[in-house]
Amino acid sequence: MTSDPSPRPVSPLRARMIEDMTVRGFNEHTRSGYVRHVRAFAAFIGRSPDTATAEDLRLFQLHQTQIGMQPPSINSVVSALRFFFTVTLDRPDLARRLTVVPYPRRIPAVLSVEEVTLLLRAATAPKYKAVFATAYGAGLRASEVVALKVSDIDSKRMLLRVERGKGGKDRHAMLSPQLLELLRVWWREGRRRSLVLSGGWLFPGRNPVEPLSARQFCRAVHAAAQAAGIKKRVSPHTLRHSFATHLLEQDVDIRVIQTLLGHAKLDTTAPYTRVANATIRAVTSPLDRLAPLIDGRPRPEV
Repeated sequence: MTSDPSPRPVSPLRARMIEDMTVRGFNEHTRSGYVRHVRAFAAFIGRSPDTATAEDLRLFQLHQTQIGMQPPSINSVVSALRFFFTVTLDRPDLARRLTVVPYPRRIPAVLSVEEVTLLLRAATAPKYKAVFATAYGAGLRASEVVALKVSDIDSKRMLLRVERGKGGKDRHAMLSPQLLELLRVWWREGRRRSLVLSGGWLFPGRNPVEPLSARQFCRAVHAAAQAAGIKKRVSPHTLRHSFATHLLEQDVDIRVIQTLLGHAKLDTTAPYTRVANATIRAVTSPLDRLAPLIDGRPRPEV
C-alpha cells in the first residue's frame, strides 16, 4: 500500500482565517501559531470551532490550567481565539468570554559592562565576536541580527538598517565606531574565507547562502558565557536588555532608547519616540565604553 503524498486539504474556515491574518499583515510565524491554537481548541471540543459555545471556552481554559500550561502560553491561545471569534466569525460575544491570565513579569537579566567585555573576549571566532557586539552595541533582537546583510551597514551615516523588524517595521539602529571596526575585522576575515558573499548575509550560517540561525546564535552565547565564567542565565536577548540598561545609566532619554530598540507598540508610544536619525547618530553606544576587544587589531582602511 502506498501513502498519499498530497497535502491535507485546507478547510474553508481555516482558509478564511488565514486570509484574514494575511490582510492584516501577520507574519508566517504568527499565522501558523494562531492556526495551531484554533486547531487545538477544535480537537478539545471534538467538532468545528465555529460551533463553539461560551461553556466550551470556559472548559477549555480550565483544561489548560489543569494540565499545567503556563500563563504566557495560555495568553497566546487567548490572542489566537479572540482573533478567530472576533474577526473570522464576527462573534465578539464569544471572544469576551476568554480570560487573560495575569502573571508576574521577571526582571530581565542584565550583564555589567565588565561581563559584556568577558563575553566578547570569550567569543570563539571573529564572526561571533561581531555578532555579540552587534546585539549589544546596537540593541538588536536576535532575529534582527541574523537577518542583517552587508548592504545594511551605512558607514557614512553611521547607521544600521533593520528591515522588517518586529511588527514588520523597518528602522535604523545606531552603528558605533567600535562596532563598525569589529564588523570590518569580521568582513575581511569572512571575505578571505569566502564566507561573506557580495551583497549577501553579514553573518552567514554554515552555508554562506543562508544566514546564521537564531538557534546557532543562542548556542554561541551560551557557550561564551560558560567559557567566561558568567553565572547569570545569558541569551541573545540579555545583550539587548543590557544595551538598554546601560544607556539608561548614561542618562539617555527613555524615548530615545525606545526608538533605538524599535519598541513593538510604536502606535501608542509614537508621540514620545519619534526621534530623528541625527539624534540616533549622536548617542554614544555602550559598546564604546568597553576596553579594547581585539589585541593588535588592524585599523580600518580609509
